Amino acid sequence: MKTDVRIVAATNVDLPVAIERGRFREDLYYRLNTIPIHIPALRERKADIPLLFRKFAADFAERNHIPAITLMPEAVKMLENYRWDGNVRQLKNVTEQISIMETDRNITTETLAKYLPNRVINNLPILLPREDTPEGMSERDLLYRVLFDMKKDIAELRAQVNNMSGSRPMEPTYVQPNSVTQIGDTVVTRVSHDEPEVSEQEYAEFIPAEETSHYGVFSTSSMTNSSTPETLSLEHHEKEMIIKALEAHRGKRKDAAKALGISERTLYRKINEYGIDL
Repeated sequence: MKTDVRIVAATNVDLPVAIERGRFREDLYYRLNTIPIHIPALRERKADIPLLFRKFAADFAERNHIPAITLMPEAVKMLENYRWDGNVRQLKNVTEQISIMETDRNITTETLAKYLPNRVINNLPILLPREDTPEGMSERDLLYRVLFDMKKDIAELRAQVNNMSGSRPMEPTYVQPNSVTQIGDTVVTRVSHDEPEVSEQEYAEFIPAEETSHYGVFSTSSMTNSSTPETLSLEHHEKEMIIKALEAHRGKRKDAAKALGISERTLYRKINEYGIDL
């Protein structure tokens, strides 16, 4: 059956983008898209704002048999400079609110300001979702997802380290250091990470304080003489290394922290943790 119809439709959705995401049929779009009309936002056509306000005020006054409201010159400028995020619908609602509530039919800027929401525009950066992020996911959900992924990676890394330490207690061959520092008879290797730097407070939420060290300590005496009994406690080696670093730099924490490859803040925490008396 042949039909002769014309469909007039309106939407605020970007249809080409919706087609790419599979949310709108492409064949239907080309059937409907005969004469597209783009209507700009009300704030982009300021000359229409006073005309529409006058039209809405006159129509409301005629229906309710009351005098129509009029804008003072300063109020007209205020009306034109407003953002009108709700476009024509918001302008119509504001016009009718003023027509109902105000007894004085001459509207000033003070009167008009009571009916215009004072919105603070926030232009701070936002967190953009990844390509595989489900649509409709909020920024808070995205942050939780990132934190849980990070916690999972750290747990897997901890399990691998525990397995390696159980089979090879003091074998440092799996570490790829990028700097080596000699303090007395102790070699300190600094391990670099490709991950972004995280503050100590954020990092401590995932890993206990005793596991936040980013350096390995290996005694040269234990590597050269395997028959000599050597303690395998990481805390013991760490404390001994910190003491030697402080003695080598005459108690200067800044220089000692630089030699150890850690921050001065971390060094201060370790000193308090091990009760090192300077």
